[in-house]
Amino acid sequence: MELSRVATDRILIVSITPYFLEKGSIWFEKNLNKILEARKTQSFFEDNTLYCQRNQNYNFSQFLRKLDEMGYEKVLQVSEPGEFAQRGGVIDVFPVNLNSAIRLEFFGNEIESIEKLPIEIEDEKAAKEILKKKLKSQKLFSDLKGLKPEDYLVHLDHGVGRFTGISYLVSGISYNGGKIQNTKYNIQDTKYYVLEYAQGDKLYVPLGLERKLSRYIGFVTPAISRLGSAIWQRTKRKIKEEAEKIAKELLEIYAKREITSRPPYLPEDEIDLELASSFPYEETPDQIETIEDIKRDLEKEGPMDRIVCGDVGFGKTEVALRVIVKAVKSSHQVAMICPTTILANQHFQNFKERLKDLPIKIVLLSRLQSKKEQKEIVENLKRGRVDIVIGTHRILSNDVEFKNLGLLIIDDEQRFGVRQKEKLKKIRTSLDVLSLSATPIPRTLYLALSSLKDISLIQTPPIGRLPIKTFTSPFKERVIKDAIENELKRNGQVYYLHNRVETIEKTKNFLECLKWRIKQKIRFGIAHGRLKEKDLVKVMEDFQKKKIDVLVATTIIENGLDFPNVNTLIVADSTRLGLSEAYQIRGRIGRSHIQAFAYFLYGSHLTEKAKMRLDALKEAEELGSGYKIALKDLEIRGAGNILGKEQSGNINKVGLNLYCQMLSDAIEKLKSKC
Repeated sequence: MELSRVATDRILIVSITPYFLEKGSIWFEKNLNKILEARKTQSFFEDNTLYCQRNQNYNFSQFLRKLDEMGYEKVLQVSEPGEFAQRGGVIDVFPVNLNSAIRLEFFGNEIESIEKLPIEIEDEKAAKEILKKKLKSQKLFSDLKGLKPEDYLVHLDHGVGRFTGISYLVSGISYNGGKIQNTKYNIQDTKYYVLEYAQGDKLYVPLGLERKLSRYIGFVTPAISRLGSAIWQRTKRKIKEEAEKIAKELLEIYAKREITSRPPYLPEDEIDLELASSFPYEETPDQIETIEDIKRDLEKEGPMDRIVCGDVGFGKTEVALRVIVKAVKSSHQVAMICPTTILANQHFQNFKERLKDLPIKIVLLSRLQSKKEQKEIVENLKRGRVDIVIGTHRILSNDVEFKNLGLLIIDDEQRFGVRQKEKLKKIRTSLDVLSLSATPIPRTLYLALSSLKDISLIQTPPIGRLPIKTFTSPFKERVIKDAIENELKRNGQVYYLHNRVETIEKTKNFLECLKWRIKQKIRFGIAHGRLKEKDLVKVMEDFQKKKIDVLVATTIIENGLDFPNVNTLIVADSTRLGLSEAYQIRGRIGRSHIQAFAYFLYGSHLTEKAKMRLDALKEAEELGSGYKIALKDLEIRGAGNILGKEQSGNINKVGLNLYCQMLSDAIEKLKSKC
């Protein structure tokens, strides 16, 4: 039966603070008179309550501002405690001290009527818990450190604005378009964050109300509308619905895995220690912590689903190898899926070398092998004669069956297509799954997902790793000649990046002409995506075996290749690369304790944007500065990788931080209903 509206003469609205969220609605009814008395003498109750009566005069703009100061979120249509909406002179609000929403109709500055609306909550305690968590998440996701004028900020109720500075001045308009009239703050003594909106509208947010502000991080320059426009509320509602869909999907996967079990893995023994001792480097604290996290996962009866995120060259592959051996030792088969044949082949060669003294059978499965070889490998997998298979999406083909598959390693999951991902989803509910992501995960996304997904971050560089010395310069033969000569003198190898397949052969000829000025003998190779896969793998193997000194290549080298002997990178036309792409490619060198050098060359004309990108790259020689230098680019890419590329558009509309806050709130809301 639909509830009807009920008129009332007076109503109390309290702020969203931990003190009031501890109290039930009955407490407010019983203590109403005491609260009203306390308002007269105690600033806490005066600042954190609104007492409304029919026919009372209350400045309309001031009323809206007070709701904002008390932590209420402006929405298009009220549905939950802690929200308010405004249409003309009508304000709907769902007070946290009541079990239903109310409507206040103003005539000018007079409250003409107060009604209780037929919008109620079923579980008051659960609603309060959600609000408590929301209060915490607002503080966590509101990171305003290092804020500079011209940065974009997102206000929860009013959308994206341009931050112009912090000021005592109040010459502008308030949230509702009227002059600012302050209740809680003494205007003369209060500093404000000043946000500029379309057509010169300005929003003044007092210091202390940062919880409603977040830094805008997105791929595009954000659209800014006028204050009071309904566009932001519609955008926010749509994206909240999308976040709720993702939260539901995550929760379903989580629930399925919760009811699945498998025997715990065997404890650590001499095989694990022998493998660890063959690692030529010292483990970083983050690597050790990640290995310990995974060890705990495998000792439980529920299957593991962990994602390991880290900067390029920070040791994710070594973590994967240790886990693979633990699985094999516990009588499980392991499949490692890679996005490219080159990467699969490199992992196979490296793992084969590391496992040569252990009784473990490892194979490579890709379309490079003959039909006969593939058939034999597939048969051996089915019969359990193979412990580890490394390959491309060929592993997901219908003819591939396992006798006892226990662990699935997914290298750069984001690079797989929709069909492959659907297959992975079906496989992964009953398996232990370890996903490796080459893009650093944004802190905000980590906070949003940490209650559902197990995430390990590898953020510290390997011990002894040196920052890559980066140079930007106009294109000069002398720079190229000296860079190659200096690298070859110390028996190293060089990447020469030329990102146009049509002219890559001419570029190789140009470099071969240069070699007459260099005393050493130089061997060149070419690598690009249009080569036949067998030829491409052969070139990369020759390069790994040091049969090639200088590899002239396209951006194909970006994909996770690890050659410690390559410590010079020359980028012929660096203006063609985006910031994060340039950063990822630079991460292909400097993989050992040897000093690495990167040269980013450009033509005679350098645009302002290209100059900014190159300057940022040069300034960020510090190791692990992945998303420090390319906050917009890398963080969004990281979020898109983990949530799905289609979410990038939604993130652009509200900014990454607010999107992650919405996702976190949606997850908590759904968990409370389970």
